Parts: sequence; structure tokens; C-alpha cells
Amino acid sequence: MHGFEPYQPKAGEEYMGAAQLDHFRQILQTWKRQLMEEVDRTVHHMQDEAANFPDPNDRATQESEFSLELRTRDRERKLLRKIDSALQRIENGEYGFCEETGEEIGLRRLEARPVATLCLEAQERRELAERQYGERDDRYR
Repeated sequence: MHGFEPYQPKAGEEYMGAAQLDHFRQILQTWKRQLMEEVDRTVHHMQDEAANFPDPNDRATQESEFSLELRTRDRERKLLRKIDSALQRIENGEYGFCEETGEEIGLRRLEARPVATLCLEAQERRELAERQYGERDDRYR
């Protein structure tokens, strides 16, 4: 995330203590705010740019652009749910711990993917199962 320095734990610092939780809370809240601003921009853009072009090619181009933009916003809507869930885990004291094993997810993994719910090993096992059995569960992405 732009504008945030990676968290540097101090010697002997407790994992997911107040300082670490505050760091990730700020990252998640900033990310959420940025996504919400994008949603607002999309709504305004689509309202401002909506036109009934007489040329079918122009109309098709505009519809294609709007469709792509709406698909992007749908992915971001799903991400917003994950961000809200991560913020709730912070409040519940569950943030930073693997949902499957209960182990620490790790600061570097959370820096790369603040909404992560699985430690690296559990995520790798899940992805291997997906490849082998074709099962997919988007809750953990």
C-alpha cells in the first residue's frame, strides 16, 4: 500500500500487540477509503458520460467500457467485504492468526495481503487442493 512503511517490530514485541494492530487498522481503513472514492468516481463518470450515441459502434464501445468498469467495481465490492471482515477481526482480537491452524500469519504476509486469513502453509495447501480437485473457496483469497 502506498504511503505506508512496512512495520518494523521491536525486539521482544508481542505479535499483534496494540502497535501492530493499529498499523494494520490504518492500512485497512486507508485502503477502504480509497476503494470507496473509486466507487464514487465510477458513479459520477457513468452519469456524466452516459449518452445515447446514434452510431451503434460508439454505443457498443461505451457499453463495453461501462461493463469493464462495473466488473472492476464488483471485484472491489468483494474486497471491501474482506476489508470489513479484517477490521472486525482486529476488533475481536483474531487478526493475524490463521483461521485453519491458529498460527501466526506473519507480518510480511499481512503487509503484502492485509486481508489474509490463512498462514502461508495453509494457503498453499488450499491452492494445491484447488488444483487437484477443482474446488474453490473465495472467502480465503
